[in-house]
Amino acid sequence: MLTDPGRIDVVNTQTGSDNVRYDRPLTIEVWYPAMAMAGAAGTQYSTETRNLSIMATLHGSAVRGAEPLRDGDDFPLIILSHGYPGNRYLMSHLGENLASKGYVVASIDHTDSTYRNQQPIASTLHNRAPDQRFVLNSLADASGTPGSFLEGVLDADNTGLIGFSMGGYGLLNNIGASYNEAMIDAELSPANGLLREHTDANPGYREALDPRIKAAVAIAPWGMNSGFFTTETLQKVNVPVFFVAGTVDSTAGYDNGTRAIFESTTGTDRYLLSFINGGHSVAAPIPIPQEILQTEDKAGAGHYADGVWDTVRSNNILAHYATAFLDLHLKNMAVREDVLSALPERSVGLTIEHRATGE
Repeated sequence: MLTDPGRIDVVNTQTGSDNVRYDRPLTIEVWYPAMAMAGAAGTQYSTETRNLSIMATLHGSAVRGAEPLRDGDDFPLIILSHGYPGNRYLMSHLGENLASKGYVVASIDHTDSTYRNQQPIASTLHNRAPDQRFVLNSLADASGTPGSFLEGVLDADNTGLIGFSMGGYGLLNNIGASYNEAMIDAELSPANGLLREHTDANPGYREALDPRIKAAVAIAPWGMNSGFFTTETLQKVNVPVFFVAGTVDSTAGYDNGTRAIFESTTGTDRYLLSFINGGHSVAAPIPIPQEILQTEDKAGAGHYADGVWDTVRSNNILAHYATAFLDLHLKNMAVREDVLSALPERSVGLTIEHRATGE
């Protein structure tokens, strides 16, 4: 559990009244490369689901409390940021996968945005980007703390962000896409013009951008089709991005959403992986928990599933390309360009496009 002191409490701040402040709690799950433990069983994660009446048990491959691998090389940091609502286990399969490939992965429970404590979206709109930065700072501090399990393990100077939906919304802000100033006082936005902090109307916005963030994977990033980004703001992104989207995403949008973002981020090198006929949840969430499938009405199942794509297959495809992209930009593994340039045939239901800076 991490605590960010003195943050604005968006939920309890009312328009025209003083901003309420509180110590904001953020629970994180950290996966990391570890020493092999003979006979050790993978961790079981007990988690709430989209159906609040059901708890699920996820069967992982990681071993909780294993000794971190310290072989002389520090491992880049990846921060996982879930959607609205979600939790730190929504992309746990990807977290474990990347840790096995030489990354320290921190997945966040975003307060006011999880299944159990979902609050009006105004809190998420304000808090998502600073939550991501706070976790980066906290883990960087831990890596320099004698006795910390991350000492001699983590290279926070090479950090990647992975965000799904609202996680992608916050991610874009952290790599230079200021929010549209016209949305500062929008109906969805937080009281007292708080969103201004994350726009170019705030002279300190760009000063707060963290140069340690070297790459980003944005999965169905929310906001473009709702007016929170513009072509002009997106042109200021200067961190390489790997975009992922379903072509029939009705939540974040495709042509007016993720594809429009991809086309607008001309200030950086970027890719767009499109799942043909995939929806908003393609590639990101865990498969439907068995505990939900075993109920009569299967309430909550749609949160995890796609109408066309098999979840395990789409998860594996994302892990394949995301690893190549992160290896290229966080580990300087130029050979990974071959993976990213090996374009799939559209007949298999996928397309991948590349645009260089300036295109």
